[in-house]
Amino acid sequence: MGTTVEDWHVAMLQEELGEGLVQCHVCPRLCRIAPGKSGVCRARVNRDGVLYAITYARVCSVAADPIEKKPLYHFFPGTTVLSLGSVGCNFACRHCQNWQIAHADPSEATRDLRDLPIRNLAVLAANNECQGVAWTYNEPTIWLEYILDGAQAAHDHGLYTVMVTNGFITEDALAVLGPHIDAYRVDVKGFSDAQYKELCRIPDMAPVLESAERARTVYGCHVEIVTNVIPTFNDDDATLRGIATWIGDRLGPDTPWHVTRFMPYLEFAHLPPTPIPTLEQAVKIGHDAGLQFVYLGNVPGHEGENTICPNCKRLLVRRAGRAVEDVALRGTLCAMCGQNVNVRTSLKK
Repeated sequence: MGTTVEDWHVAMLQEELGEGLVQCHVCPRLCRIAPGKSGVCRARVNRDGVLYAITYARVCSVAADPIEKKPLYHFFPGTTVLSLGSVGCNFACRHCQNWQIAHADPSEATRDLRDLPIRNLAVLAANNECQGVAWTYNEPTIWLEYILDGAQAAHDHGLYTVMVTNGFITEDALAVLGPHIDAYRVDVKGFSDAQYKELCRIPDMAPVLESAERARTVYGCHVEIVTNVIPTFNDDDATLRGIATWIGDRLGPDTPWHVTRFMPYLEFAHLPPTPIPTLEQAVKIGHDAGLQFVYLGNVPGHEGENTICPNCKRLLVRRAGRAVEDVALRGTLCAMCGQNVNVRTSLKK
């Protein structure tokens, strides 16, 4: 971050409340921020009554990843995506696997951050043979301004755009980003306010579900859902059935659902990894709820990684870890029977 006012990036969606107090309208926390203070995410700071996005164009993680690692299984399968992350988050998840950056304070992490100007994104993507750009690793919602500018630049160069998000975003902020995002990959971490309060320290999960619904129905984003199945926390049939039913009813039965294996971290380090039979039961629950594509994740080599046509039951995509093999697709259709299997392979118009 620069040391002069000219280097600071003025934040979008801020409201002056008087006496130097500013309210942020990017996420549903709606932080009221006093001069010299930051919001919960710590990436948006009030300086003299103006809110600044202090991580704009500042990255700590850059990688060329298989798109399947996000995980996105029905979006440009087999391609490579330029994955970008910074620091900070609007959640405080007790099991966060990226806690070193998500729980970091941007104002104290300057030595770990480097500049990545918007003008360099397309060149970096081309040099790494990437077909798109993903904002991931930490929560991209708090990177609003950088994603907006970056997504527009990516589309200008024919690159697809991806947000890997917790979904905790206001309607106003989603309206800013939604038209420019091709894939919106959302974590649904439980299915009750109590679970979200215990795990993520937010009081209301409704904005998460609403953003996923609006991303698909209003902005035409390709949406996939991930649930990290945590033993004794969200692995009960009622929770999993609730998520599966919501996906089918509100996003459509062709929406992919990834049920992934939990690994112990932070305050949940005392729990065991998710037993594979628990994940297999989650897959069954998803299918019983009418979902066409339910994937078992974080268990390399398990057949639950593969895509099966819901109509003819033929193997469409074989996956071995992050590698894609034996693709039997014709565009968005099953090559054998012509069934539409909801695979996105084109950018927004």
